[in-house]
Amino acid sequence: MKPMTSLAAGLAIMAIAVPDSLAEDQFKLLVLATPGKYHYEYIPIARDNLERLAKLHSFALTYTSKTQVFEGDLKQYAAVMFLNTPGEELNPAQRANFEDYMRGGGNAVVVHRAAIAKPNDWVWFEKMVGRTVGLHPKLQTGVVTVVDKRFPATFGLPERWVWSDEFYTFTNPYSVTINPVLNVDESSYDPTLIWPGQTVKGMGKDHPIAWHHQHEKGRVFVTTLGHNGEMYRDPQYLGHLLGGIYWAATGRGQQR
Repeated sequence: MKPMTSLAAGLAIMAIAVPDSLAEDQFKLLVLATPGKYHYEYIPIARDNLERLAKLHSFALTYTSKTQVFEGDLKQYAAVMFLNTPGEELNPAQRANFEDYMRGGGNAVVVHRAAIAKPNDWVWFEKMVGRTVGLHPKLQTGVVTVVDKRFPATFGLPERWVWSDEFYTFTNPYSVTINPVLNVDESSYDPTLIWPGQTVKGMGKDHPIAWHHQHEKGRVFVTTLGHNGEMYRDPQYLGHLLGGIYWAATGRGQQR
């Protein structure tokens, strides 16, 4: 019995000693997070928590503020996330490389500020986002409503979710069809509350704030939530973000 006992003990020790780093990554995600005038404090918080999610869910994460990464091989990434970083940060060569990536079946995740594009600066990117952001009201507490219960970015959310954010308003100049995931109830906040000298109107009952669609040959998930740093510590928000990442990277998770 002693040899068998020793063998079992040895195997147990070996199992305990196997590092987590040997686990096989399911996919690889590139995150571009550059500091801006109104969005910078989120960067270390988002990095810490996205790295935690990557370890928990066994995917590889490249987190950078350097747009030079778009000059390299993007095909290694299952999805590319623009985290509060608009497409205008990329130079023409980097933009062309990203377009080739999407035409080759690459996928994208667009978060909050990244959805705002200078009109006619990079029309292809505006179409990829699916909507054009106009002036938006100040950050307020409102009620977010689930539109698509079958989409993974909503699985951890209540049907009516009290959330505080900048609820962007949109136009659709390129007639892009999107699939709304979340709406915001404009009766729950003041959609006209804005800075002096500016005016903004609400969008009414049809006011999407997160959606998905196809662009080129790739999947695109957009959430316009995520204005301040503390949001990237919130479990429900992180679950929402993870659901969008999971779908964009794998195409899985939707209930049919």
